[in-house]
Amino acid sequence: MLHPRRTPPPPVPVDLARVMRAGTLVWAAALVVTLVLAVVGSIEWDAVWVCGVGIALGLLGVRWARRHPPVDAD
Repeated sequence: MLHPRRTPPPPVPVDLARVMRAGTLVWAAALVVTLVLAVVGSIEWDAVWVCGVGIALGLLGVRWARRHPPVDAD
């Protein structure tokens, strides 16, 4: 009774390529905003670089997710 044994639910199949694309689009929007703010002089250029690296890593993630599709847990 103190330690009941339950079987865990099966993992939910997720399309990671779609998740990575959404994240990459968010980084792209942030890049546009930070680029405008850096040109105006409100922020340093470091934020623009961070957004650029976020986009690059997101694209690598999309590539990885396409090569590793989700496994059906039937």
